[in-house]
Amino acid sequence: RTIKPNTARSYSTVVKRIHADTFGQRKIRNIKKSDAKAWFVKLHDEGLKRNTITVYKSVLQPAFEMAVDDDAIRKNPFRFNLSELLPDDEAKRVALTPAQQKKYLKFLRDYGSGIYYDDIVILLETGLRVSELTHLRLSDLFLDDGFLRVLGKGSKERLVPISHRAIHELQLWFLDRNLMQVKPGEEDYVFLNRRGAHLTRTMILIMVKRQAQEAGIKKTISPHTLRHSFATVLLEGGADLRAIQAMLGHESIGTTEIYTHIDMSTLR
Repeated sequence: RTIKPNTARSYSTVVKRIHADTFGQRKIRNIKKSDAKAWFVKLHDEGLKRNTITVYKSVLQPAFEMAVDDDAIRKNPFRFNLSELLPDDEAKRVALTPAQQKKYLKFLRDYGSGIYYDDIVILLETGLRVSELTHLRLSDLFLDDGFLRVLGKGSKERLVPISHRAIHELQLWFLDRNLMQVKPGEEDYVFLNRRGAHLTRTMILIMVKRQAQEAGIKKTISPHTLRHSFATVLLEGGADLRAIQAMLGHESIGTTEIYTHIDMSTLR
């Protein structure tokens, strides 16, 4: 009852996939631990990443635990550590160096007709998620106080400091925005497309990746890369990890640690 809607959808998708698999047709009393492990190895060999298989396990393990509690089976065959079975194949998170950030923004300004330049600056300067950026409203801006109010995951609110640079770009954006014909019902959204409707996540995803490639940045870039970059800059500047956690809206400090990177020049 306490899981979030996105998590519930992920679980539902996995349950359907399990039902469609021949393994999912077997009776629970006939599943041994070696069967469970062999199936996960098979899924991995077929191309599923360990993180995805972890979701399968997070669905199956408690289901079989309930079967144990109900005396339908004696032991839970899914009680084992997946990290001991499958390699860590998660793509390493990357962050743009200050030089790459400068190169990227210069390209957007000089060759991208300035489209979405302001959006990228805000992502780099605040560490917002794309969904948080596209849902940002005028009523969430407290520029005189130097803060944004963000409605994050689970409808939790947080305040994020906004830099002088980002405030400057917002003020420039508002000069253009004030001349736009805004669609009814979209008036309170901060960022709009050319048609006067609020931006969508897909627009940002496509634009960030394409223009990074055109700028000659070889790393695989996504809006989340900008979020990583924000966190890394803060850490390298001496920010406390828990302060970064609060700004990013992470429930766990462990998640924040994944997002932060120290480059070699900082170590030297």
